[in-house]
Amino acid sequence: MTSKVVLLRPKRFGDDRGWFSEVYNEKIFSGYGIDDRFVQDNHSLSVPVGTLRGLHFQTPPFEQAKLVRCIRGRIFDVAVDIRSGSPTFGRWVGAELSAENGNQLYVPVGFAHGFVTLEPSTEVTYKVSNLYSPENDGGIFWDDPQIGIEWPLPQSVDPILSPKDARQPLLRDFDSPFSYDGVPLELVEV
Repeated sequence: MTSKVVLLRPKRFGDDRGWFSEVYNEKIFSGYGIDDRFVQDNHSLSVPVGTLRGLHFQTPPFEQAKLVRCIRGRIFDVAVDIRSGSPTFGRWVGAELSAENGNQLYVPVGFAHGFVTLEPSTEVTYKVSNLYSPENDGGIFWDDPQIGIEWPLPQSVDPILSPKDARQPLLRDFDSPFSYDGVPLELVEV
């Protein structure tokens, strides 16, 4: 299992009818080091531009790796290293995912995940490697200055948050249950 954040660019095979794309293949993903067994699929609709969901994770023993894609609209998707002892603790990587580009982001265990919508009525689907557990649901404040995520929102748009996301703790107040495994934060593109 990889602890690298991976940006996947599935091939699309098109003709005059449209296109076809294989978005998940266990054997191919295993070649990228992604050996997670995905056990649940989630689907969200965010109507207003600027809907921000995150930064989320689940703690052990219900930790989750995620495979995220945008099937309508456009998002800026982010992964933040929250592994204790990591030289890249608190650093982030991000990528634009859209229905048009078909890209996917793999977010391994030990990383907080979040995204902001860049178009109205955006839909996101993602696979997770463990079932949802409310007792293990965790988060970090989306605009933590220690992390410094550069959310690509227009000046006139304030992020739209859930009450839970508006009151998440700062990274400095988080005692991480995730351990560094020797692989620093890196966005690998395949």
